[in-house]
Amino acid sequence: MQTPEKDSVYFLKLVLYLVLGSLWIKFPAPFFIGDFGVNGFPLGLCIGIIFATHDHFQIDRKIEYLILLIATIASMFLPTGILL
Repeated sequence: MQTPEKDSVYFLKLVLYLVLGSLWIKFPAPFFIGDFGVNGFPLGLCIGIIFATHDHFQIDRKIEYLILLIATIASMFLPTGILL
């Protein structure tokens, strides 16, 4: 039987997913794939999904995915990320 997760560990994981969701690799000029311009790549979203799928507490996975998506969408319009 698994021991319950402490609140501080749960909060630290939520902050980790929030920071990972806001990590983007931004390009100085958008490149176009057909008619669609790409300004960046959500690297933190990909890393966060890998962490969330390997988490041994299965109940929290939906919340972790939600925080990752909200942070990624919100940071898409903010000047956050690594500029190449």
